[in-house]
Amino acid sequence: MTSPGGGEPRLVVNDLACERGGRLLFEGLSVSLIAGSALIVEGPNGSGKSSLLRIIAGLLAPTAGEILWRGLDTRLEPQPWRREMAFLGHLNAVKTTLTVRENLAFLQCDGSPGLRESLNLEGLDHLPAAMLSAGQMRRLALARVVARPGGCWILDEPAANLDADSTARLDELIAGHRARGGIVVLAAHVLEEAQTVRLGMSA
Repeated sequence: MTSPGGGEPRLVVNDLACERGGRLLFEGLSVSLIAGSALIVEGPNGSGKSSLLRIIAGLLAPTAGEILWRGLDTRLEPQPWRREMAFLGHLNAVKTTLTVRENLAFLQCDGSPGLRESLNLEGLDHLPAAMLSAGQMRRLALARVVARPGGCWILDEPAANLDADSTARLDELIAGHRARGGIVVLAAHVLEEAQTVRLGMSA
């Protein structure tokens, strides 16, 4: 499956397979994405959506296949991919003992202009992350993704715990990222003009 509209593929998933616990979740999965494109991963619980995202991110080894970023195998030459990829999974990976400001500094995105405004984090700097609501915690976790200006965002249910306003802001941020040539791969979210891969095995 190739992105419509032409252009040189930037992210290529080639003949990917995943087996977990002796069970084949998917195989023969191939897709290529050009700059500005997006891929939505769909499927019931247990079909391998999160596993696929983690494999693409380099956090889980595939049973077969390869992922190429700008023509380089991300397992054999991981550094270029790691520099340009941002991953957000189900867990927020926020340090609850630190304040919002300290978390942003730890994530190396405290100096990103407009970040607090874009994620509605203004006025929260002094609060320990443990005191945040579930939605505020998710927006804080999104900061490290949004602060990555280019490359590829890999998002697993990014709108979890977000209200309608925050979800709309997320859609705007994704659209802006794509307009700048960034790529998005995500599960459980709806985007316009995106490819779709459906994983069919249920739990």
